Amino acid sequence: MTEPLLWRVGPRVLDCGARTFVMGILNVTPDSFSDGGRFLDLEAAVAEGMAMVEAGADLLDVGGESTRPGAEDVPEGRERDRVVPVIKRLVAEVDVPVSVDTRKSDVAQAALDSGATIVNDVTAGRDPKMFETVRAGGAGIVLMHMRGDPATMQQLTDYRDVVGEVHDFLADRVRAAVDAGIDVECLAVDPGLGFAKSAEQSLLLMREIAALRDIGRPVLVGPSRKSFVGKVLGTEIDDRLEGTAGAVAWLVANGASVVRVHDVKEMVRVIRMVEAIKDAPGR
Repeated sequence: MTEPLLWRVGPRVLDCGARTFVMGILNVTPDSFSDGGRFLDLEAAVAEGMAMVEAGADLLDVGGESTRPGAEDVPEGRERDRVVPVIKRLVAEVDVPVSVDTRKSDVAQAALDSGATIVNDVTAGRDPKMFETVRAGGAGIVLMHMRGDPATMQQLTDYRDVVGEVHDFLADRVRAAVDAGIDVECLAVDPGLGFAKSAEQSLLLMREIAALRDIGRPVLVGPSRKSFVGKVLGTEIDDRLEGTAGAVAWLVANGASVVRVHDVKEMVRVIRMVEAIKDAPGR
């Protein structure tokens, strides 16, 4: 029997030891690498979120600032104005936890005040007020590995041991969050595929994803439509479904707790198939 691995996100508790959860990506930005501009309209964004839940998403992640390579900072007020109306509506319309994808504590606070229960922070709490915001809000948080910022990260890929360095960074950030008063069961970690990593480094991190499990927290991974898929298959952003599916299947088979994806319906089916194989009774 699989040991429980609990992730507390506000009033809900997800047992990430029982199965792999699906986090649907909802970017309310004009410039995200894959779907920029599609969901700037409030009604379109809410409809997409509801459709992802209908397709099987266990969580929704709303982002108001692109973190694609080379992206520039978005002013705090603009980011807040993008995400808060969408989060308020989704919380009223769907019965799954809603996450805010932000590295700014004031945006996180506004999102939590609007009903979000997770902060997905690509800087793992670099904002000095982030941990206190999460602690006070009783929220879950995803701590992701990234060097630099989106504008500079692709020049910061010089690792001696990318798997070991990412592991040690995430373990250190878990300790820092706990020292700041956040319940350890509120924490999840993310290796940050494509964030200050070459395609080869992202592939290696996926191959060795099980190495992150000894941190003792759920491992969230976001392979969806990323550039390493395009490099392997020679495909553009809108033609990476099969490559994403292959990555998701590998991650599920090797212990990922949550996968963060754009194509929810298809990836839910991939996960169900992999889990059926994993759970097949022995001879």
